[in-house]
Amino acid sequence: MSLRSACPRQPPPLDPSRSLCLVIFHDVDVLTEQLLPVVEAMQRHFSAGQGTYYSDAIFFLSVAMHRIMPKEITRIIQVDLDVKYKANIRDLFEEFDKFKEGAVIGIAREMQPVYRHTFWQYRRENPNTKVGEPPPDGLPGFNSGVLLLDLEAMRQSKLYNQLLEPATVQKLTEKYHFKGHLGDQDFFTMIGMEHPELFHVLDCTWNRQLCTWWKDHGYSDVFDQYFQCEGEVKIYHGNCNTPIPED
Repeated sequence: MSLRSACPRQPPPLDPSRSLCLVIFHDVDVLTEQLLPVVEAMQRHFSAGQGTYYSDAIFFLSVAMHRIMPKEITRIIQVDLDVKYKANIRDLFEEFDKFKEGAVIGIAREMQPVYRHTFWQYRRENPNTKVGEPPPDGLPGFNSGVLLLDLEAMRQSKLYNQLLEPATVQKLTEKYHFKGHLGDQDFFTMIGMEHPELFHVLDCTWNRQLCTWWKDHGYSDVFDQYFQCEGEVKIYHGNCNTPIPED
């Protein structure tokens, strides 16, 4: 399996009317080896077990992308394949300029009550918590279908890099009684409960998730509080194999 990145240094085009971009392919197995302690800790806490979909190492590389990308690459937009663009991706890049001091990642809220479910024990022990509650005042967790990674900020953030340490991950999973199954977004969600300042929250229109699985699995009474999204959609996300609206 391979991961690809675009090099910021572009060779001069042979035809001035055309622009070229150098694409670099990375071997995921090699990258995983470089990040073995981090990836192993993530797999232990944020996948449903060996052989399951989100257990693959590629679903955890985003959390430490700043450690494996060349230093000259300072920002990355990472997007799932099950999306449909309704706006220019250049407009999404402008979101980087809206990051507040201390923020290292741009990400949209999860639009289903999945983390209301995952944090059930913590919520029972802390009945007044905002953890797992719907927006705008609650903390519904994140969806990593669209990610803005400020690699330079990630490299410079002492706090973020401390949170990657396996011992810190273990401590937080114990505090929140957290056992996830959705890869990197579980990690981002968990540390976002502790340190929301690390995240720039994207508007839901940049990751308009369409999956409604949890509506039919015990949460129909609160589902719409999570699923509503006002505004013109910029990116549709057909998660859990949900059909994306035709133009």
